[in-house]
Amino acid sequence: MANIIKVTATDGTPLEFYDEVKSSGGMKDCYFSTDKKYVCLVFRETKHNNPANKERLEIICGLYKQRIFQDVGGEYWKNLFVWPEHVFIWDGKIGITSAFYDSKFFFPSGRFKGQEKEGKWFASAKLRNKFVELEHKGTFLTNLHMCLKIARAVRRMHAAGLAHSDLSYKNILVDPSSGSSCVIDCDGLVVPGKFPPDVVGTPDFIAPEVLETRALKLDDKTKKLPCIQTDRHALAVLIYMYLLNRHPLRGGKVNDLDAAKDEELSMGKMALFIEHPTDKSNRPKVQNLAPSELPQGDITKMPYTICGPYLKTLFDRAFIDGLHNPAMRPSAAEWEQALVRTTDLIQPCQNPQCEHKWFVFDNSTKPKCPYCGKEYIGQLPVLNLYYSPKPGTFRPENYRLMVYNKQTLYMWHINRFIEPNEKLTAEEKKPVGDFHFHNGKWILVNRRLPDLWDKDLDTKIEIGQAVELTEGKKILLGKKDGDRLIIVQLVTN
Repeated sequence: MANIIKVTATDGTPLEFYDEVKSSGGMKDCYFSTDKKYVCLVFRETKHNNPANKERLEIICGLYKQRIFQDVGGEYWKNLFVWPEHVFIWDGKIGITSAFYDSKFFFPSGRFKGQEKEGKWFASAKLRNKFVELEHKGTFLTNLHMCLKIARAVRRMHAAGLAHSDLSYKNILVDPSSGSSCVIDCDGLVVPGKFPPDVVGTPDFIAPEVLETRALKLDDKTKKLPCIQTDRHALAVLIYMYLLNRHPLRGGKVNDLDAAKDEELSMGKMALFIEHPTDKSNRPKVQNLAPSELPQGDITKMPYTICGPYLKTLFDRAFIDGLHNPAMRPSAAEWEQALVRTTDLIQPCQNPQCEHKWFVFDNSTKPKCPYCGKEYIGQLPVLNLYYSPKPGTFRPENYRLMVYNKQTLYMWHINRFIEPNEKLTAEEKKPVGDFHFHNGKWILVNRRLPDLWDKDLDTKIEIGQAVELTEGKKILLGKKDGDRLIIVQLVTN
């Protein structure tokens, strides 16, 4: 039986753990606490065991933990981060404590049973197609939810002034089957001010400007270090890879015959989006791809436009406008909003054998699933949302809500000033209406809206009553400031 180590954290908390290394990462060794409620992570190398690192960790475990987890919505973030709790010194080395990972982030069955669900298994077409069992892959909808939670966590981190510095699929645990994600390794966060990062990131996720200046000395003012803007690049890459299962910059272009130099150029100074609309020199060469990389690797069959207009716009900003101009990159908050609105555009695929189960409506008169090719058959209601800049006037909001049987309506659909985030109240989380295909007609049933109004008939739709969704039907969702108007559009195929 391993010896029991007893230490006192710098905040006075007594800690006990077994003197037995259970696992080792790039910088730290992992030990289990005696009560199995937390792990102790101890830095191995001398360069990490210094007063500056200790002070940085104490700020993360103190000031920033308090700001994030004790502010409004703080409980919400406990599921999206594994945050370091305490700092301690043992045998001259700095250590931190952290909670055990939730069981859903481990494979419960299959060839990887018991292993962590590291994001690489789900981001790469080759790994996903060859090794991951269907029950672990999730659906397009759950993958959207997973990306949304990643964007939310990064948004909160950035709002606090923190950058992750090594945002990648290695430092985010994911569970596509439930649409869950969790940011880990938060002890490496870049604290603003006097604590420069000691890592540049993980290959595939390092921003081009960081790679381009990596060889420069730390005191060179032109050297680019990990920061919020470089996190934004990594976040865009993560979302692209989880939804499309390929890397946005790894195409068919060779920038140098030397492999190491080619890697440095292709991910750095010469980085080019594989789906760039005018410069097609980095298009993937399908004939060179392994069968396991298809169909995701073929951008002509699976273009990024299948993710819908909101995400397409942000991918353009991230990988065209902002690839070499960090100030142009979308923020995590913008990704969050785009993912929410994309979720409102999805439809269930009518093919029961379709692996992805859901797809984004492409605004066509003959919508079909891009994954299995199944055309949608029947009548499809599209709700166009309008906002009121002043009483009696409504303008289009570039916001649509697709209808499917048993879909629900929420307060963030009703009022433009309510956002679906950690600040929602318990009341705002409750459905206010639901849609049904009933007796050959599409209807909206009012569950909780006191001022739902049929504008065409100028009559109130009482709670418990239903209104039919017909072509051009105008429905006022409420009378409060910010409440929207719906105009129904019917697509028949």
